[in-house]
Amino acid sequence: MLVEEHAKGWIVTDAPLSRAVPVALRYDPGDPADVRFAFPGGTEWAFPRTLLEKGMRAPARRGDVGVWPCGRVQAVVEFHAPDGGDVTVVQFDSSALVRFLRRTYAVAAAGAR
Repeated sequence: MLVEEHAKGWIVTDAPLSRAVPVALRYDPGDPADVRFAFPGGTEWAFPRTLLEKGMRAPARRGDVGVWPCGRVQAVVEFHAPDGGDVTVVQFDSSALVRFLRRTYAVAAAGAR
């Protein structure tokens, strides 16, 4: 059973105001290692679920993706383009990411029975 949560992220730039963007958070138990963050326009990033979990507590990086806590109620996910060019930094409410992670582990545990 595919897990999908919708979260609001804020694109962090040098501009004075951040831009809100809807992000679909997805997890497929058939591919249990990865979570996917899908952005409007078809851009999608896949990275280890463990990276998201670790990054909620302390800065963590793997490949082109970094995750770290930002204060007590937010987390940042940083995506680096594979060609070394663009970097996209997105800030989320931690509660949305934690809720998503809990659902992924619940589905994985139910499938293991």
